[in-house]
Amino acid sequence: MSQFDLIVIGAGPGGYVCAIRAAQLGLKVACVEGRDTLGGTCLNVGCIPSKALLHATHSLHEAHENFAKMGITVDHPTVDWAKMQGYKADVIGQNTKGIEFLFKKNKVTWLKGWATLPAAGQVKVGDDIHTAKAIVIATGSEPSSLPGVPVDEKIIVTSTGALALSAIPKSMVVIGAGVIGLEMGSVYARLGAEVTVVEYLDAITPGMDAEIAKAFQKLLQKQGIKFVLGAAVQGAEVTGDGAKVSYKLRKDDSAHDITADVVLVATGRKPYVAGLGLDALGVEMLPRGQVKTDDHFRTSVPGLYAIGDAISGPMLAHKAEDEGVAVAEIIAGKHGHVNYGVIPGVVYTTPEVASVGATEEQLKEQGRAYKVGKFSFMGNGRAKAVFQGEGMVKMLADKATDRILGCHIIGPAAGDLIHEVCVAMEFGASAEDLARTCHAHPTYSEAVREAALACGDGAIHA
Repeated sequence: MSQFDLIVIGAGPGGYVCAIRAAQLGLKVACVEGRDTLGGTCLNVGCIPSKALLHATHSLHEAHENFAKMGITVDHPTVDWAKMQGYKADVIGQNTKGIEFLFKKNKVTWLKGWATLPAAGQVKVGDDIHTAKAIVIATGSEPSSLPGVPVDEKIIVTSTGALALSAIPKSMVVIGAGVIGLEMGSVYARLGAEVTVVEYLDAITPGMDAEIAKAFQKLLQKQGIKFVLGAAVQGAEVTGDGAKVSYKLRKDDSAHDITADVVLVATGRKPYVAGLGLDALGVEMLPRGQVKTDDHFRTSVPGLYAIGDAISGPMLAHKAEDEGVAVAEIIAGKHGHVNYGVIPGVVYTTPEVASVGATEEQLKEQGRAYKVGKFSFMGNGRAKAVFQGEGMVKMLADKATDRILGCHIIGPAAGDLIHEVCVAMEFGASAEDLARTCHAHPTYSEAVREAALACGDGAIHA
């Protein structure tokens, strides 16, 4: 029996960051992980491999569509799918090995295997029982299933299977118009697949600012992705040469079928806490399967904490990381904190879409007096130079105080641009504060400044 100050269950972004931060604070830390590699879903079959394929296929698109416009002549680019998969695997390996190095550097013990919780303060891995003053559940999430849609990870796949298809399909149906579905759909659309997205709601990307979502859908349609909205999927089945998806349109209850080589089920994710023994331990759960925690990430069992996708809130790697740092600091006797009002969200398509803070719909629902500043990337010299003038920055500020309430960007490098707004919001800045900050020229970030200017007397280049 080994004794630790802290045992973290799960080595995804929340878990490994929690373990490292706790070790930095002087605690004796172990992290339990059953995969052969560290990094969890994100590094192994999620964020990182999908970004590798998004980058590769964006480069292919540039070669097909824009090289000639810049005077670069190449033969018709072709795809070596096996080599592209090898590139993806190399990217994964570099990242997972990096975490192993960080564990060794910070003296975090990797307990290899799957954890159960036989009693408070105890973690069983294999035949060994380890004790700890504090235990953190950071087990992440898994793809949600859909009734009548049996997943085989070959023809009917989740995001995991979509990252490792044996061949590029000629056609793909994506069930769900959320972040995962649109990112993976755009990958295969660039590779030449005919992609159709079937979504239950009447708009894509639920929760996104409606104006941005509409603009996003139009840009994806220009890239060849088709959408069937307001469609309730009834089931899917593998056929001789692919799969068939059956759905009903909610507006008239009419029944339809659509066939494709591959079906991607991208209807969200659910907490992965099965097998831990939480019921026997008496851990209080929420109705949707999350572990119930208080403001300090404590569960109903003393000494047991939970973070990340296992608890309520947006299922984002960086949200889990922030919670990992906060709970490590709390366990070490400090004052960890997460500002949930300033957590950005990003869709890594081309163009990227990023947001932070309130949407216009939320402000209307709250009855908040606000003003809107918008700026199109068509007015940004750098964006036009790289064929990414479509899109905009939309900033929302309090009408009376000018304090920034939210920002929504669709355009080049949106996922990086959003962070100056995050910093501004963290410090309670006004739109004018941001507008009066000098931005280098020519950069995409000037569009953010112009949107801030548009909250006042008006943008310069609009």
